Amino acid sequence: MPRSAYIGRSPVGIDPSLPRHETVIHALAEAANIAPDRVALVCGESRLTYAQYLRAVAGIARHLAPLGVAGGRVAVLMSNSIEMAAAQLGVMAARAQMAPLNPFFTVHELRPLLEDAEATAIVCDAAAEEKARALAAQARVPQVIVVGPGRLALDAWIDDPALTLPQPLPARTDWAILPYTGGTTGVSKGAMHQHGNITSFFPQVYGLWPLGFDDQVFLNVAPMFHIWGFQFATWIPIYARSTLVIVPKYDPAAVLEQLARHRVTVFAGGPPAIYMGLMAAPNFGQVDLSRLRYCLCGGAPAPEQLLRGWEAATGCALLEGWGMSEGAPINSNPIHGVRKLLSTGLTSPATEIDIVDVETGTRVLDVGEAGEIRVRGPQFTQGYRNRPEENARALRDGWLYTGDVGYFDEDGYLFIVDRKKDMALVGGYNVFPREIDEVLFRHPDVREAAAFGVPHPRLGETIVACVVPRPGASVTAESLEAYCTEHLVKYKRPTAFRILEALPRTGANKIDKRALKAAHFP
Repeated sequence: MPRSAYIGRSPVGIDPSLPRHETVIHALAEAANIAPDRVALVCGESRLTYAQYLRAVAGIARHLAPLGVAGGRVAVLMSNSIEMAAAQLGVMAARAQMAPLNPFFTVHELRPLLEDAEATAIVCDAAAEEKARALAAQARVPQVIVVGPGRLALDAWIDDPALTLPQPLPARTDWAILPYTGGTTGVSKGAMHQHGNITSFFPQVYGLWPLGFDDQVFLNVAPMFHIWGFQFATWIPIYARSTLVIVPKYDPAAVLEQLARHRVTVFAGGPPAIYMGLMAAPNFGQVDLSRLRYCLCGGAPAPEQLLRGWEAATGCALLEGWGMSEGAPINSNPIHGVRKLLSTGLTSPATEIDIVDVETGTRVLDVGEAGEIRVRGPQFTQGYRNRPEENARALRDGWLYTGDVGYFDEDGYLFIVDRKKDMALVGGYNVFPREIDEVLFRHPDVREAAAFGVPHPRLGETIVACVVPRPGASVTAESLEAYCTEHLVKYKRPTAFRILEALPRTGANKIDKRALKAAHFP
């Protein structure tokens, strides 16, 4: 079927009455002005109002400003906390570009990122201080600032009504953030974003998820060093002038208790593994989740069994979306209108998407044809830091070539097939491992699965798979082989299986297929 003009273009526009902010710092200042006494952040027994949140950000910014960080890059090496929320914004309010890094990485993994960023300072918490100081010495970072109780404590600022943000505040065209890509398909790259890229994200989200203002309660368990964890889960609540509950560490039973205790309406969720863990927790079904209105999922494909099971158990649909370190949102399932299982939904407002041939990237494909997904819009990166070759490949004629493969259906819903780099060539046939993942997910005794291609002397590549059984279930390679024989054509069937207790994950909680391949199919 030929593509219609609207395919890959949003069916809805941006409501002109929605607030527009120069930066997320301006959004916080407005929230503090409109609702100064509203609880903005909750973490355990700690909480800050919006007025206190703004002062905490101002205090950190005023501490950083004399260190000469403006115009440079400051790494933030912290775990989820109120202090981290304040530190990230404090760095940007000091007119520096904030580079959020995974505090659980080793010094060996972090050093090349810091050297690439040429950071002028590291802001960390007490847990990461030893690592930060070792890194500072190796990567020649002149400043290490430790934020938290007993160090640079927020209590010193939050009740000082005279404390204000340093002026001037950053502008839309100033550099804001430098998130590093997950690195699951190669070496991590720093995606450069200006403040305007971030703030264009906010009203786009509202086009498909009309969250309203002043009355939502968000809960975030996603790591706040990841673009989903900070841009949506931490900053959208500011835009919405709502309360954010921060969970420091993912523990399924504790997350469920927090969802019920705080009567959460928006669960930022994340990859499917988060929801799988919640449904397997002993207290699932015993807590009141009736206030949930939005449960958001992304970062990895959600199996159909999970999508149906979560909605049946909670009464709240899992809404799959799609974004990347280079920009978000791109696509999301709408809260209103038609929702299609296994689709990442409709194109976000002010965003354009094309499906193009994987060979040249220039021929726009028709409905139903799978090809590389290219995107453009105001929310996307200005380019990768220090990567001219990557920029030339990924950024062409105003389009960002994502490396993801997908197709549109006749209604304009996007279905992602796989990563372009993950595609295997088996005996001349293109095979997308995600399709095999979906088949294995439907096996009644399989909890998780990850398929990928490995070299083969005759066929070029063959498919192999790692599988985690459901608790109490018994799975064998022979039973999985018989199951795949029933559901897949021969060239798509895995030629080898590994039965594992768990699958390795990246810092963003995605299955790390590179680690699996190295460990089990070297």
